[in-house]
Amino acid sequence: MSMDRDLLDTAVEMARQAGQITLEYFRSDRLGTTTKADGTPVTLADTAAESHLRAALRDAFPDDAIKGEEEDDEPGTSGRCWYIDPIDGTAAFTRGVPTYSNLIALIDEDGPAIGVIHLPAMGETVAAGRGLGCELNKAPCSVSGTAELDTDAYFTSTGYEDFSPDQLAAVHRSGMKMRTWGDAYGYALVATGRCDVMFDPIVSEWDVAPMPIILSEAGGRFTGLDQSDGFSAGTGLATNGVLHPAALDLLHP
Repeated sequence: MSMDRDLLDTAVEMARQAGQITLEYFRSDRLGTTTKADGTPVTLADTAAESHLRAALRDAFPDDAIKGEEEDDEPGTSGRCWYIDPIDGTAAFTRGVPTYSNLIALIDEDGPAIGVIHLPAMGETVAAGRGLGCELNKAPCSVSGTAELDTDAYFTSTGYEDFSPDQLAAVHRSGMKMRTWGDAYGYALVATGRCDVMFDPIVSEWDVAPMPIILSEAGGRFTGLDQSDGFSAGTGLATNGVLHPAALDLLHP
């Protein structure tokens, strides 16, 4: 079932509001950065943006469940669940790098329904709703037409430290141009045709919950490395679709 356009617009506006909160902290001396138990950073901007998103979602959709990175899960009764990441790319954010994003996804009884990648410091919003297509700043967008994993293709990842030696060697041998336009920004680049393959060997659900609907509506594909659809595999692979089988073969351990 196609999504309501108003619902997608509401999600986009919520992401933009969260983005405005993060910009108030970006490149400032009041980040309040601490380290979580898993060794990753969290800032005052993360907690402020997530609190805002949760309050907005509770007010607009009181029966929906909410899952996010910084606070406990909130149960719902509607069968729908919102996934939020107040700052995807916190490490980049703390270094003053503008590729961080605010993420929102809605999952309903039919699966991925809405996905938003808002890049506040870059002035870009990639958003998609089931049956509504994918858009970059309200203009339709789509994946690239690159047909081979060779020197014409751009491959990107958040970082290469978690690649196995075999994976790293295989990507290098392919001849693809290797970049680190990472975190959700890399998936946004694939959805808008500016990059061809994005792979992360370690991800959490809230990191990639928007990606299945964004990539599919843009004409591409998102799976785990185990070829599973959805966003719970712990890995993330996005391509223009044509390259997906070859990318899976290249990266599979």
